[in-house]
Amino acid sequence: MSDTPPDRLSNDPRSKFYDPTLLGRGIGIRFNGEERNNVEEYCISEGWIRVAAGRALDRRGQPMTVKVKGTVEAYFRS
Repeated sequence: MSDTPPDRLSNDPRSKFYDPTLLGRGIGIRFNGEERNNVEEYCISEGWIRVAAGRALDRRGQPMTVKVKGTVEAYFRS
């Protein structure tokens, strides 16, 4: 496997950007220089992350997310 994480990754199994092998390796996200642990999805090239919006759920029971723009750095934890 490569030592560089993908440009875009999601932890939602319904997404086309979901990859369980990469998620199993452990991906860390640094957003605007701050370590984030609650990231649902990220895109490095477009510069955004999706994080859960409190405890709110959509009509399908999935957590509501908010897109936040900034500098995104992804790395493998192991």
